[in-house]
Amino acid sequence: MPEETEETQELQETTNEVSTPEDLEAIKAQLEEEKEAKAAADAALVEKDAGIAELEASLSEAQQGSEAAAAELVQVKDAHSKAVAKYLDAVRLANSTIPQDIIAGDTIEDIDASLAKAQTIAGAVKANLEARDKEAKVPAGAPTRGEISLEGLTPREKIAAGIQQGSQG
Repeated sequence: MPEETEETQELQETTNEVSTPEDLEAIKAQLEEEKEAKAAADAALVEKDAGIAELEASLSEAQQGSEAAAAELVQVKDAHSKAVAKYLDAVRLANSTIPQDIIAGDTIEDIDASLAKAQTIAGAVKANLEARDKEAKVPAGAPTRGEISLEGLTPREKIAAGIQQGSQG
C-alpha cells in the first residue's frame, strides 16, 4: 500500500465507522430542520420579490404622475406668459401718454412697478413744462394803451386826439 496521508487515514476511519440508529435520527432531524429553514427562506424570498414588484409598480405610477405634472406645469407657465403679455399691452394702451418702451416687465409686479415709475417721471416732466409755460406766459390780446404823446402834433391833430380820447372815456 502506498503511503497514506493523515487526512486519508482520518477519512477512512470516519467511513469505516458504522452509524448508530441514534446518529441517523439526529442526522434526519438536522436534515428536516435545514429543509424547513430553506422553505422559510424561499417563502421570505418570494415575499420580498412581491414587495419589490409592488414598489416598482408604485414607482412607475409616481413617474407617470410626475410626467403629467411636468406637462401641466409647462401649460400653466405658457398661459401665465400669455396673460402677462396681454396685461402689458392693456397697461400700455391705458397709459398712451407714456412712451411704450418705458413700461416693461416679465411679471405683473414688474409691470406695475414700471408703470408707477413712468407715471412719476411723466408727472415731473409735466410739472416742469407747466412751470416753464407760466414763466414765459404772454398775455392775450393787445397791450393796454397809454397816453398819447402830443409832442410834435399840429394843433388840428391835438384837437382830433382830444375828441377821440373824450369819446372813449
